[in-house]
Amino acid sequence: MKISHLALGAATLAAASPALASTDDTTTEDTTIEDTAADRRPERTIIVTGTPTIEQVETVLERTPGGVDIISDEDFKDTPVQHIEDILRYAPGVITQRRMGDDARISIRGSGLSRAYGVRGIAVLLDGIPMNTSDGLMDFFEIDPSAYRYVEVYRGSNALRYGANVLGGAINLVTPTGRDAATFEGRVDAGSFGYVKSQASTGGVSGDLDYFVTASVQTIDGYRDHSGGDAVRANANLGYRFSEGAATRFYVTAASTDQRIPGEVSKDTALNDPRAANPVWVLQDQQRNVDSIRISNKTGFAFGSTAVDVGAFYNWRHVDHPIYQYLDYTVDDYGVFARAVDERSLGGFENRLVAGINLHNGVIDTEQFVNQPGAVKGPLAASMIDRSGNFSIYAENSLSVLSDLALIAGVQYLHTTRDREDRFLANGDQSGRRVFDLWSPKFGVLWDVTQEAQVFANISRSAEVPSYDANVTTAVNLQAQRATTYEVGTRGKVAGIGWDLALYRSELRDELQCLTTGPFSACSIVNAPRTVHQGIEAGLSGSIPIGTKGDTLALTGAYTFSDFSFDDDPIYGDNELPGVPSHILNAEIVFAHRSGFYAGPSLEWVPASYFADNANTLTVDPYALLGFKAGYDTGSGLSFYLEGRNLTDRRYISTVAVAGTASPTSELFNPGTGRAVFGGVRARF
Repeated sequence: MKISHLALGAATLAAASPALASTDDTTTEDTTIEDTAADRRPERTIIVTGTPTIEQVETVLERTPGGVDIISDEDFKDTPVQHIEDILRYAPGVITQRRMGDDARISIRGSGLSRAYGVRGIAVLLDGIPMNTSDGLMDFFEIDPSAYRYVEVYRGSNALRYGANVLGGAINLVTPTGRDAATFEGRVDAGSFGYVKSQASTGGVSGDLDYFVTASVQTIDGYRDHSGGDAVRANANLGYRFSEGAATRFYVTAASTDQRIPGEVSKDTALNDPRAANPVWVLQDQQRNVDSIRISNKTGFAFGSTAVDVGAFYNWRHVDHPIYQYLDYTVDDYGVFARAVDERSLGGFENRLVAGINLHNGVIDTEQFVNQPGAVKGPLAASMIDRSGNFSIYAENSLSVLSDLALIAGVQYLHTTRDREDRFLANGDQSGRRVFDLWSPKFGVLWDVTQEAQVFANISRSAEVPSYDANVTTAVNLQAQRATTYEVGTRGKVAGIGWDLALYRSELRDELQCLTTGPFSACSIVNAPRTVHQGIEAGLSGSIPIGTKGDTLALTGAYTFSDFSFDDDPIYGDNELPGVPSHILNAEIVFAHRSGFYAGPSLEWVPASYFADNANTLTVDPYALLGFKAGYDTGSGLSFYLEGRNLTDRRYISTVAVAGTASPTSELFNPGTGRAVFGGVRARF
């Protein structure tokens, strides 16, 4: 069963051994796919030569009982690719809301629900290697959306095989290698609000050695005042194949981004003067400037029915961040990992075991100053060293008890420490240490109803430890967030139309909430004792032939229903949880002519209001955004595109910083971008 990127089950490239697979000379065991579900179940996927192809990944993904997307670069490269949203727009269950520039909040199943900045509750991986800091935070400033061959989204516990067990799951960004990259590829994009981006890449193969390098330069003035920024990013990897059963690959990623921050404003300002910045943020010249470099290696070996990856990584990041105070800090993260996949017959039953171990440690060295007007460092206000240690071990086993029925069981154990050394004692000693030991089991079932349709179900636990910006070692005695999630769904393909449908319910204990308390401080973290996240994630995609000469009509849609609420809370009762809409629909219809020309409209629709505060006193209004795109692919490596977004120039609110109890004048809102037009040209040979 080969199904579309909106109709895939969940798994991980661990099973495909990314250090070992290749795209031009792949050796597998027993890879013939027969015409029945019974014959497909025993198929082996031990790949022994580099990065898997999308088709190889799909074969692996079909074997896990839960929701995931795999998104090819062909689905997003003919767009402005300015932002992670350009990749994830049609991924069901993924809520992406722009803040400014390249920044956004991303939530999956209510992860990081109240965060207006950064990413929490989602493990972000680059070629299967962690991008989050060791305490769990992640910013998308460093992501270059146009650099990837494909992107995988693992919702919830379906990311267990990478060792991720947070509520939202994982996003894995996979770069090309010299074995699947063009000798040269370049593009130039330009559009509204001063947006200009150029990118070039090259790759090649020389015997057992291959290489890939890409770099981009981007600048934007910004829709809002005080929201301009620029970025320079580069990704490179070098692989060497020792034999058909052993290979290694080195990765280097570097980025330098500078971004001004316009700040949240009142609802009235957001809707009636959407281009205005918060005057306090302008006075302080609030910014986020990040320089980073990541170096890593993965080496893989195959032994008959077993494949093993081992690797190590080092991430360095310097952040110059004048906000309500002037933050200047350096992050040093490092770790090692090992992952094994074994596929064999046990007593006549096909069995597949994935097991691994991760070590991810890091140090954040922070100095915090009074931010004087114009982003000038004033007197020292805080100084600290924060250390994080994370050790996890995990396993997931799939046993085919019948030719069309598999039972899955998995578990992760996480031991993590948070250790703060306070070096600024004028306001008391904030030093402290916390230790968390957490177990997260999972059980599931996968039924191949037909060759083209599957039904799945699972129950799992997840855990999330507070990060340092949550003041984990202060008098606020924060607990780790825990959740039990129940999931059922189906996926498949009929007559060229693929579907993906998942229903879930997560019962949370001690949900971490980031509540905005005022314009001159970061949000304050609290534990909400009991909450419930439940919803529907639905995707549809396909291509309908028009006539008999090769013209098609492509349909793509993603609907996410989010029903999040407190559960008998002592303060908020059973109120709705604020932060994201209850309904979001993204849809697109594109006519593709056999000549290479294509065109069609798109829609982003939030049909109902939602709340900005726990007390449910202040709402965010519904909206609908219309878009249209057109382009031409010559078929000889040259393509053009033109895209318009929010063509009706609808005024709306894109993101909200959540409060406990808000008032009509609360400055919590980021206005959405107005009418915009982008165009670009891409060449490949």
